[in-house]
Amino acid sequence: MIRKINLLTAVLLLTAVSVFGQKNSSGGLNFSIWKNVSTQKNLPGRKAYLNLGVLTHMNELRGLSFNIIGSRAYGNVYGLQTSGFLNQAAMNAYGLQLAGISNITAGDFSGIGLAGFVNLMVGESKGITVAGLSNINGYSHSGLNIAGLVNITGYKGTGIDLAGLGNVSAVEHRGLMIGGFTNVTGESIYGIQIAGLTNINGKDMHGVQISPFNVTVGGKGLQLGLVNYHGGDDFKGFQMGLVNVNPSTKVQWMIYGGSSTKVNTAARFKNDLFYTILGVGSHYLDFGDKFSGSLFYRAGLGFPIYKRLSVSGDLGYQHIENFKNKHEGFPKRLYALEGRVNLEYKVNRNLALFATGGLSHSRHYNKSQMYKNRAIIEAGIVLF
Repeated sequence: MIRKINLLTAVLLLTAVSVFGQKNSSGGLNFSIWKNVSTQKNLPGRKAYLNLGVLTHMNELRGLSFNIIGSRAYGNVYGLQTSGFLNQAAMNAYGLQLAGISNITAGDFSGIGLAGFVNLMVGESKGITVAGLSNINGYSHSGLNIAGLVNITGYKGTGIDLAGLGNVSAVEHRGLMIGGFTNVTGESIYGIQIAGLTNINGKDMHGVQISPFNVTVGGKGLQLGLVNYHGGDDFKGFQMGLVNVNPSTKVQWMIYGGSSTKVNTAARFKNDLFYTILGVGSHYLDFGDKFSGSLFYRAGLGFPIYKRLSVSGDLGYQHIENFKNKHEGFPKRLYALEGRVNLEYKVNRNLALFATGGLSHSRHYNKSQMYKNRAIIEAGIVLF
């Protein structure tokens, strides 16, 4: 009996809504149960000033819209559009869009867009967009984009992009980009890129790149990271990193022996007078002990002094692992600060000989205590 009463009530409500929709389709109030079951017909010229419902399709919104599932405006949206799942504007949207899953605007968007997963704007976006996963701007955006994973702009971005994974602007960005892993601009960046892993700029940079790995083709500004690369001859600025590479960089291979670590191999990145060296060495202890090795980095300046003869000086940091020697009373690991003066003679276009003198000061990592001071004597070859 109760089920019959509930069913009859639902039928009467649907009938009343349908009839009311036919008689009062221009009042500006839209109470909707489903797509075509509402108090206002979805016809050209009709404007809804207040919409309450479950799932609504309307012509145009000028005011407030609240729906449990979603709403779709076939024209423009002016005001507040909010739903539990999805908001859609087939043309432009101006105001506030709030959705549990996604906001989609087929034209331009101006205002604030908040979505649990995705904000999608096909045209221009101006204002603030915040999404749990991604903000996607088909053409351009001006303002603030915040995404849990990625912000994507099809042409040009202006303002601030913040993303947990990365930011991508297909052509240009002006302002600040901060990505948990990466920032990518297809052509130009005017401002600052900060990333947890890498910044990539396809053509022209005017500003600052800060990340472990920075890449740009040309431009002017500052690259600050572990490895910096620019591929253009017209780059004007500074590269500050462990390894700085550009078209004038000469990558040279070094093989040598010495008193600090007995057998060594390294790559030297030489830019005119300035150079950096990354390498590995074996047997920090004597050959009679168990295997020990090191990783090292050096940076310095070199000057030609006579024809094929040059002199250079550098400072370096060496990480030392003694492996199984720790059971023989040696420290498990050490670090060393080193200074060197090098004399190099270029035999031909492919080979140079060098000799080195210097000092190594090694210390324990886990306590403020010196381990050993030792002289550095090294000699070897450089392959060009």
